[in-house]
Formats: sequence, structure tokens, C-alpha cells
Amino acid sequence: MTLQVYGIPNCGTCKKALKWLDERNLDYEFINTKTHPPSRDLIENWVAALGAKPMRNTSGGSYRTLGEEKKTWSDEQWIDAFAQDAMLLKRPLFVKSGQAVLVGFRASENTLREKLGLASAFPDE
Repeated sequence: MTLQVYGIPNCGTCKKALKWLDERNLDYEFINTKTHPPSRDLIENWVAALGAKPMRNTSGGSYRTLGEEKKTWSDEQWIDAFAQDAMLLKRPLFVKSGQAVLVGFRASENTLREKLGLASAFPDE
């Protein structure tokens, strides 16, 4: 399994996700979106898989500086915005075998395992 985790090192949610992966001895590649911003094509694929709305980092400063028109933007407009400023992307973003599978890190243990393609924490269920 190839798992890539996109985010920034000083993000609390990213740290929590990486700790969770490390505690389970899971292999992953961390990609710092600040120093290695994703391409527009990559972002377009992510939006196709997850939708633009869940990918918005609505708590970040970059999002707050956008005008009110952001509320009516199309997915294409969001893709352009994400490509111009990776800080608009919610973190972390998980990509498994080239496919975006999860954004953020607020799901239950079983949901995380399911989205990341791992065995259930409770195999007898």
C-alpha cells in the first residue's frame, strides 16, 4: 500500500494523524504542501474523488481573506484557488495508491481504518 499524507509539519491535526499512523507502524510518505504544493492536475483529481467542499480549510487565514463570492464558487474556481494557495486545502489529506481517500482527521477509528484500507480494529464485528 502506498499512502501519502499531504499537510504541513506544524499543523496540530497533521501531527495527530502522523502520530496515529506511527503508533500503528504504518508506512507513509509525508508531503509538506507548503514547500511542495500540489499541482492543479493533482488537486483536480482530489476534488473529483472527495468534492471541493470537504477540502476547504475554512479555519485558515487564507480562507478568511477570500471575498464573500467564495460562497458561490464552482469546483473549478476552488481548484484554481487551491492550486494558487495550498493553505486553502484542509489538512491532512490522505492519498492511497494515487487516489484521494480522506481529508481531515476527525473520523472514528473504524472509519479511519476503512478509508485508509486497513483491517478493522474490531475484526469480529
